[in-house]
Amino acid sequence: MAGRQGGEKKSKVHGLKSEEKDMAKDAKALVEQVKRQHGAMVQGMPKVMEHFLAMMQAAEKDGALSHKVKELVTLGISIAIRCDYCIAFHVANCLKSGATREEIMEVCGVAIAMGGGPSYTYTAMVLDAVEAFGKAKDE
Repeated sequence: MAGRQGGEKKSKVHGLKSEEKDMAKDAKALVEQVKRQHGAMVQGMPKVMEHFLAMMQAAEKDGALSHKVKELVTLGISIAIRCDYCIAFHVANCLKSGATREEIMEVCGVAIAMGGGPSYTYTAMVLDAVEAFGKAKDE
């Protein structure tokens, strides 16, 4: 997946020159890339994917925390670990789960508090993903 260690590449940041924006990853393209390869991953490692998908379904179910809250938590973790794909995927899921832009931005603030400057720069990718996947409920 599109995770990064130590920020060897830079994500799209608002205010960049147009050619720099063109080089930045598009949130929808990241999600579509993984969706396109999903079948190959299941075929190539069926047991791993079976257990991984079952674990994800169990973790995402409503419990003491709602599915929406779990998606918001997952988004914060995605920012902190600097995973472009994870950010795009979980922004889309946060919006589908009814999260507002205000809730998403608050998660970004917590991620910045925990992850410092790198989390700040990845918040720009969150905003791009919110724009790519549609308007949040409070707009």
